[in-house]
Amino acid sequence: MRGLGTRGVRGTAGPLRPSGEGVDGTRATAAPVYVISVAAELAGVHPQTLRVYERKGLLDPSRTRGGSRRFSERDLARLRRIQDLTAAGLNLEGVRRVLELESEVARLRDELERTRAEALEAIDRIHRHYRRDLVPFDASPVPYAPASRRRV
Repeated sequence: MRGLGTRGVRGTAGPLRPSGEGVDGTRATAAPVYVISVAAELAGVHPQTLRVYERKGLLDPSRTRGGSRRFSERDLARLRRIQDLTAAGLNLEGVRRVLELESEVARLRDELERTRAEALEAIDRIHRHYRRDLVPFDASPVPYAPASRRRV
């Protein structure tokens, strides 16, 4: 089998990159640059495998005006995640479900982070408002006299 790249035969350990990293170790981008044969060679799979993954809804490469597939670094990172999950024993439907759930978790984390930031901003706004409303307090002692002892 030619073109195994750095992954080796499916299921064997090769140098793995985190799923968000591109081929050169940088952050994966969405720019569609690789034709199917190059993407398959980089991933260590047959081009038909990429077509099957696309048909099953696991990959969604960009298309040129002529209809050719173009894969991005982000597509390749997703493909590596698919390979890791299938190597762990999941079938393609299980992989699809895991990818959906991971996407949902990422979306919820982003939403939670935005909500936290908004809450902290609201707290800061309230505290700034309180500081404006503070008035100086004279802390000198005032003698206390009960009302019954006061002269009126």
